[in-house]
Amino acid sequence: MKALSIDLGGTHAACAIVEGTTLVATESIATNRGKGLRPLLPVFLETFRRLLSKTGIAPKDCQGLTLGFAGLVNTRTGRVLSTNQKYDDALGVHLPEWSQDSFGLPFRIENDARMALLGECYAGAARGTSDAVMITLGTGIGGAAMVEGKLLRGKHMQAGCLGGHIPVLFTGRRCTCGNIGCAEAEASGWSLPLIVQEWPGFTQSALAHHKEVGFKELFEEAERGDSVALAIRERCLHVWAADAVGLVHMYDPEVIVMGGGVLTSASVILPYVQEYVSKYAWTPWGKVQVRAAELGNHAGLLGAIPLLTEKI
Repeated sequence: MKALSIDLGGTHAACAIVEGTTLVATESIATNRGKGLRPLLPVFLETFRRLLSKTGIAPKDCQGLTLGFAGLVNTRTGRVLSTNQKYDDALGVHLPEWSQDSFGLPFRIENDARMALLGECYAGAARGTSDAVMITLGTGIGGAAMVEGKLLRGKHMQAGCLGGHIPVLFTGRRCTCGNIGCAEAEASGWSLPLIVQEWPGFTQSALAHHKEVGFKELFEEAERGDSVALAIRERCLHVWAADAVGLVHMYDPEVIVMGGGVLTSASVILPYVQEYVSKYAWTPWGKVQVRAAELGNHAGLLGAIPLLTEKI
């Protein structure tokens, strides 16, 4: 089975032709989410035309077109429900109509973290289990849950995908979602610079020499022994681990899959989260396994086939 697949991130989008568990062809596109989703549709169209021409595949050979979107979506109607400051015009874009007019293909949309979990269950770190949760660490913190082989969505399409918005500190920072002390507000790519700048001793630390501080710089300076970097890294690890325990208690998974750009430091993150979950999660049946995502940036793209074949 073949499909056209889009994974739409904050700064880049990936377009791919997928066949089974293989990416036949893929191309990355720079985006500007401030300009919205609508201006990207002609870019997607031209990109897929190039990929189809290069591979000799026709649109009619594909089962459908899928889009992984960083927001709340209604997969049944193909519409975006809430964007949380990302591609805000998407609520007014009729994507199923665009897909039909452009390619003659049915369209499915899903939250990007759910798409990544579908991909990992289909061809990656969660193969062989029907109960898993996904945590994606990047600009924000994404989440998704699969229970007894089915993606958890809920009546309002937000069940399971707000794992980064579990409150971990009720006296904490205001989150972009409006809540106080969400995991994302306390340890994500967008909140890290704010946390670093307010940290006692920051101006005397090695972190102050960086024009911008992301997780790459934080983990590098921590490895070099900078005391401020070590303290902030420990705090982030604790937030992620506490978030993981919350997901275990909510969704009863056998496997936690952790992905996203921050997992370049998996050798530090995974043992910490595994030890914390094993110690603090109430799982009398056994121990939840914490695993690194295997498919990297391709997980959401490879979620296309299981999404198109899913019965809803």
